[in-house]
Amino acid sequence: MTEENDGSQSEPPSDAQAAGDQPENVPNNKPDSKPAKKPAQKSDKKGFSRRIAALLDGNLGFRRSAEKVREFPQSPGIYLMKDASGVVIYIGKAKNLRSRAGSYFQATAAEELRTAEWIHEIADIDYMECESEVDALLTENRLIKDIQPRHNKDLKDDKTFPYLMITTHEDFPRVEITRNPRSKGVKLFGPFTSAGQLRGALQVMQRVFRFRTCALDIEESDPRWQWFRPCLLASIGQCTAPCNLRISKEDYKRDIRRLQTFLEGGSQRLLAQMREEMLEASKLLDFERAARLRDEIQLLDNLKRRGEIDTHAQPEVFHIDPKRGMRALRKVLSLDREPRVIEGIDIAHLGGQDTVASLVQFLDGLPFKPGYRRYRIEGVDGIDDFRSIHEVVARRFQKMAVEDETFPDLLMIDGGRGQLNAALAAFRDCDLTPPVLVSLAKREEEIYRPGEKEPLRLGRDSFALRLLQYVRDEAHRFAQHYHHILRKKNTFENSASPKPQTRSASKRRSQMNGSQPTLTPLNNGIPLNNGIPLNNGIPPSDGITTNPKPSDNGQIDPLTPPTPPTAS
Repeated sequence: MTEENDGSQSEPPSDAQAAGDQPENVPNNKPDSKPAKKPAQKSDKKGFSRRIAALLDGNLGFRRSAEKVREFPQSPGIYLMKDASGVVIYIGKAKNLRSRAGSYFQATAAEELRTAEWIHEIADIDYMECESEVDALLTENRLIKDIQPRHNKDLKDDKTFPYLMITTHEDFPRVEITRNPRSKGVKLFGPFTSAGQLRGALQVMQRVFRFRTCALDIEESDPRWQWFRPCLLASIGQCTAPCNLRISKEDYKRDIRRLQTFLEGGSQRLLAQMREEMLEASKLLDFERAARLRDEIQLLDNLKRRGEIDTHAQPEVFHIDPKRGMRALRKVLSLDREPRVIEGIDIAHLGGQDTVASLVQFLDGLPFKPGYRRYRIEGVDGIDDFRSIHEVVARRFQKMAVEDETFPDLLMIDGGRGQLNAALAAFRDCDLTPPVLVSLAKREEEIYRPGEKEPLRLGRDSFALRLLQYVRDEAHRFAQHYHHILRKKNTFENSASPKPQTRSASKRRSQMNGSQPTLTPLNNGIPLNNGIPLNNGIPPSDGITTNPKPSDNGQIDPLTPPTPPTAS
């Protein structure tokens, strides 16, 4: 009897069947192989695509953001996504800004759990171009800590990037990796983006420069060190054993200077030598040594992946004892009580363009990020720090007076006597009683006070001065970040927007500067706010709002120039 064939080609018999271990016609009771993918999965993908399409059709802000991303540069940077109120909701970094930011407007963004729940909130997007991927990584970390966007889950804590620290006050300087560097008596390199790679590079550098990493306080004048037993690193040739006075102070410091030269950019000669050794080992078929040299070259080359001390400041690192700072301020300023709430103001501009101001708030001697504010100066042309300070102080404290908010215990202005007088004039013109008011001049670190002819000069180690410096430096850093964002934003808008050919130059300038008081942009039929819009106590990241909150006085928000209507 012949079996009926269902038309499918039969599989060849298994080895067991061919050997006669199992009858041919025994039915196969094993479960079938993995079932084919269900058509429902394809329909799910179509559903994600339909969701993105619906957002592009029905959400004007989302569609405009998708169009805006197409003009982003294909270079490293960070992107800032905002909701309809202009509040930054997410910050990300990218090796290619156009490609990475554009991925949020594709179907894959609706599939991923980490983005699917909030991409519909995107109403605007901006970018900030960076010099490198490392610059983008460090800038992203800084802005997330400052702004605290609600959809960024990581980088909101106080964890910091590590530094490479070389002590300078010792007879035999030591080298170490730290996240809490000293503020004086050291030479710092970093911050570095990877602690693991930095530790590996440190081991390679120690084999070359033979420095110490121990915590011993070694003095060349103390003869007892002659009897000290060195550690294993001396035995394997990775340390010159200054703990046993086997090297003089001068020779050891010469090795440290060579290390500093290497870290400051003189690494090419050493790397070229190591590459030659690697090739030679490979020719001799000593592949193990060649591979080790290859890995060491990679570790040393990764030392370039670091930021700069001034550009990528980490205020969480260089902190002081806040309690002692407040007690010292109460004493030197003759206050009735310790200044628990301190605010600092700074101005930033580039040749008079895009003048901005920052206000930072410290609570009990520590930064209080929800109290930070950014101001875009609108009533000042050119370079005029005095008028800029007058404007921001008036806007800040008039609003606080209207809303019956408590003034800070201490207000610090970055600058000298002129800046202090400008702030005093703002309070006088607003008919307000100022809080305790001081200014801090950076060059000589002099503290100016109202009614005092001579500035107050404190020692560099004074806890009061260090707390004021902390406030001043934080205000300066915060203002510089905002100014950098505005410069990049204006560059992008000017290059992306075609210039009108039929309008006069004066009219174009008027529209670009937003000086059209007769135009009132509406937010559901309500005029825009005159103050700084808040989002549960968190200020907008840069003062550039898409739909600012309405106000009771019916005035246009001076922070946000009204957008001229486009010709239909």
